[in-house]
Amino acid sequence: MSVNLEAFLYLVASICFIMSLHGLSSAKTSKMGNLYGMVGMALAVGTALMGNGLSSYSFIAGGIIIGGVIGTFIARTIKMTALPQLVAAFHSLVGLSAVFVAYAAYQAPEAYSIGAAGSIYRSSLFEMTLGTIIGAITFTGSIVAFGKLQGLIKGKPLTFAGQHFVNAALGGAIFLMGTIFVLSESHLIFWVIVALSFVLGLMLILPIGGADMPVVVSMLNSYSGWAAAGIGFTLHNNLLIITGALVGSSGAILSYIMCKGMNRSFFSVILGGFGNDDSAGPEGMKAIEDRPVKSGSAEDAAFIVSQAQNVIIVPGYGMAVAQAQHALKEMTDQLKKAGINVKYAIHPVAGRMPGHMNVLLAEANVPYEDVFELEDINSDFSNCDVAFVIGANDVTNPAAKTDPTSPIFGMPILEVEKAKTVLFIKRSMAAGYAGVENELFFRPNTMMLFGDAKKVTEDLSKALHDV
Repeated sequence: MSVNLEAFLYLVASICFIMSLHGLSSAKTSKMGNLYGMVGMALAVGTALMGNGLSSYSFIAGGIIIGGVIGTFIARTIKMTALPQLVAAFHSLVGLSAVFVAYAAYQAPEAYSIGAAGSIYRSSLFEMTLGTIIGAITFTGSIVAFGKLQGLIKGKPLTFAGQHFVNAALGGAIFLMGTIFVLSESHLIFWVIVALSFVLGLMLILPIGGADMPVVVSMLNSYSGWAAAGIGFTLHNNLLIITGALVGSSGAILSYIMCKGMNRSFFSVILGGFGNDDSAGPEGMKAIEDRPVKSGSAEDAAFIVSQAQNVIIVPGYGMAVAQAQHALKEMTDQLKKAGINVKYAIHPVAGRMPGHMNVLLAEANVPYEDVFELEDINSDFSNCDVAFVIGANDVTNPAAKTDPTSPIFGMPILEVEKAKTVLFIKRSMAAGYAGVENELFFRPNTMMLFGDAKKVTEDLSKALHDV
């Protein structure tokens, strides 16, 4: 394949990736965005396989077959509720691949036209060092995020005295080792850099609480993009540079938007350990005394809802776990037929991944015009007859506004407590993912509906027929 044709095909693939990002910015155009991404990736892989310098396709074919089988199996069996941890796991693989590619380039620089062993170009050494550091941090950071999302690691922030000093020391040591490696090309120093970066990845993500995991996933997505871009410079691959920059910048922009939505510091996100401080750990949290909780049945809830004029539904991770979105759609259709105005309120970090709730509601064919973001609907709760909370916890917790010792303090919440009546579906009185008990449970205008979200919603729908 000629160089000009290869460059042209890579350019077309890059345009497809840009169109993919544009399409994914809206739920209405997300399917087309995914299609653009698939076409761009197929074109990019095909162009790379037809490029010059490849003498054997056996290992490549084997990798494609193995990866394709694994990917197909995961796509067919993965539950919607497990998508956040799946994304985190994929990010870890991107980071680890950046480390492997950097090491391959270091071992065989002639194959990548970056010099010879022992005399690799300084610029290439710098690029592979940067890609290695970011890739290694992304790998272990994503593993921690996966563990927290999967429940293998506690969602509460894991902190210790002097952690910021330790992180700073690790960062300084990595910078020093990177400088030495660029000057010496030492094999030992390369692996020291990898090891230190692995540790820093752990240290950056472990102190972040479960309620902030959606932002962490977005941040790690950005890191994986920059790692790919750094390796793209080493390989002299313009498509990898462009694609990595697109992923890195879009992930960073999304992280910034989410940080603004959660009242968090963007730089604290990058440095790790945001969402908590020394006074906001478990020892500083105020315990809520045992107080009476008002609970009701599906029949009680059906009567209350049938008397309402305005209902706002707040979906959360509990709805995703129970796969209750279709039952919820059937219930809202009943309410609309009765002349009741129904809206959906989505918190920026509802679920455990950006856009998680939007995807689930779209899957149930909920009209896009019925779904509102926090800043567009929060003012409506004070005029709302019923706020119907289905599986959302931390994003409705008033402690975020009233308790300075809470790990979620400062995070904007959906102000459901302002509604005349709050119907809250939950399996039990257990604390939310952030490990914080919800003050909303004890409010006089709250009625708890205990049970599986899907079962309770279905029972409520049946009861509405009899009202």
